[in-house]
Amino acid sequence: MKNKPPYALASVDNALLLLQMLRDQGAVRVSEAAEELGIARSTAHRLLAMLVYRDFALQDDRRTYVPGPALGADQVLGPANQPLRKALHPHLEALCERARETANLMVRVGTQTRFLASAESDQVLHVGDRRGTILPAHRSSGGKAMLAELDRDRLEQLYRPGTPESVLPDREWKALLRELAAARKQGYALNREQTETGVSAVGMALHDGSGQVVGALSVSAPTARLGADRIPAVVREARSAVARAEQDLRSLPEW
Repeated sequence: MKNKPPYALASVDNALLLLQMLRDQGAVRVSEAAEELGIARSTAHRLLAMLVYRDFALQDDRRTYVPGPALGADQVLGPANQPLRKALHPHLEALCERARETANLMVRVGTQTRFLASAESDQVLHVGDRRGTILPAHRSSGGKAMLAELDRDRLEQLYRPGTPESVLPDREWKALLRELAAARKQGYALNREQTETGVSAVGMALHDGSGQVVGALSVSAPTARLGADRIPAVVREARSAVARAEQDLRSLPEW
């Protein structure tokens, strides 16, 4: 028998109950959430808005909330990510300060990119904290940088039609192959508003001491500030951060 915690937090409990409603019902309206939880509509709206912000819910065209990508995300396998986050945090902060844009650490899980940490820019107009965000790997800059490290057979397992995990139309598949070839040649990948209007990013893969990819660093910025003329400078800062980060990764016992 489960006992309720003596110092239960009502707001946390309500958010978790909303997650269960989304999981079990498939769609939830603000009025339904308020009635089910016995809270004001404004409170239900704020809770659902936070779930949307963290990718646990999406709002469709009928203003109904449905499960977001975080609810169906696969488990992250392999080494624990906490040591990776701890080791890379100073490098994220330094990259953010030098580039004056938001810096991110991410890993790839199948065809998804998971953001583990962010160092948020202090500029008035900036890309916000991405922690917990899940994006398609073939569209995000860090995801493409990591995919570029895979051989053709593995890429086909992930993206060719007929595979159960994901299917890319022929045109998008061919475009992806061109982007990955460019990423291998230049050492970085770009995301030009492929995941969010008005946002662009530069991403680079991170390797451990044995040369295995363990994640990626990216710099995200408003597209208006990340034009072709500024990309070389951002790439230099990112490349420097990756080099220092990989040096630290060699000392981690998990790797």
